[in-house]
Amino acid sequence: MDVDVSLNSRNHARLVTGVTIAGFCVFLQLYAPQPLLVLFRRVFDASEAQVSLIVSAATLAVALTSPFVGMLADAVGRKRIIVPCLFALSLSTLACGLSQNLSTIIFWRFISGICTPGVIAVTLAYISEESPSRSAGSVTALYVTGTVLGGLTGRLGAAFTADHLSWRWSFALLAILTFIGAIAAWRLLPRSTRFKPQTDWRTGLVALASHLRNGPLMATCFTGFIVLFSHVGLFTYINFYLARPPFSLSTSALGAMFLVYALGIVVTPLSGKVIDRTGHRAGAAASVALVIAGCLLMFVPALLAIIVGVAIASTGVFVGQAAASSHIGRAAKGARSAASGLYVSCYYLGGSAGATALVVPWRRGDWPAIVACIIAAQLVSLMVSWRFFARSPQHTLPFPIE
Repeated sequence: MDVDVSLNSRNHARLVTGVTIAGFCVFLQLYAPQPLLVLFRRVFDASEAQVSLIVSAATLAVALTSPFVGMLADAVGRKRIIVPCLFALSLSTLACGLSQNLSTIIFWRFISGICTPGVIAVTLAYISEESPSRSAGSVTALYVTGTVLGGLTGRLGAAFTADHLSWRWSFALLAILTFIGAIAAWRLLPRSTRFKPQTDWRTGLVALASHLRNGPLMATCFTGFIVLFSHVGLFTYINFYLARPPFSLSTSALGAMFLVYALGIVVTPLSGKVIDRTGHRAGAAASVALVIAGCLLMFVPALLAIIVGVAIASTGVFVGQAAASSHIGRAAKGARSAASGLYVSCYYLGGSAGATALVVPWRRGDWPAIVACIIAAQLVSLMVSWRFFARSPQHTLPFPIE
């Protein structure tokens, strides 16, 4: 009996460590190029629209492939998808650093995006299957913590490395860290014991079609779209704004702006508890209020006001992501895995739109136009969530914010 307990404890420790490392690695490089966009514009003599594709190519690939990767993992297993995708992420990131032109970097970033859902969505399914029922929540929380730390480390590491070495070494650093993480996940993640293969892909397609007719679920997906649209839009174009006079921030200083991501480690679990008490509608409304308050501060042409505004808006984004993603289980009428895949697709489509589509207001009205567009998008999101989100509390664990 003591031996069985020891083995279970050891497997649980391996599970927790493995999924935390996987979460760290998958978000290590997804948005790492954001503080480098100004540098890429100079190096390749490119426009904001062209360099923004470095970000949006990856998020677009995530959006397009998420539902299908989930179906593949349902057929062949979880660890068999997670580990190869981590190794592939390492290689595609290294290829970015070896690229000779902007188009090649964008291509390899798209390949990285294809590999990303194989870790994000599949790891969440792996946790729900392999964790003891009483610890699934705590394991997921540690995984989410790993994703936040990965996103923060990737941006800061890429920015400081580019400033002191070169942008190529930034990608090399991210690739090496991801490769080490892939080896660790391969060795640590326990073999699946509760996985049951599902080979009938037609069931998933039928479920997906039924979800498209579900008003509350589609409203949830739209809210997720606006959450990442606002998030990526702000953190993409603020780099161009703060790199110019009167701010003239360096690449390292731009990377330091992303320290506000540390708020996610605290805000995400706290917002879940608040939603437990107040309901999803109130959580979505609070999110919009915070994002708009932060955006209004960003109209002030003072660095301190902008930093405080970014922190407030980021807090709102974390709250909004928790409210939207935790509403999926309530809005979906069966086939929750397919519903989650649909949400992830809409969520990352929002990120892709935030990186690239906002170049139009940027060209026509500069930074004030970007902020105004995000405020308008948040108000539309508020109307949709107020109409379709449940008022009574019921909480499930959210997806990672990145």
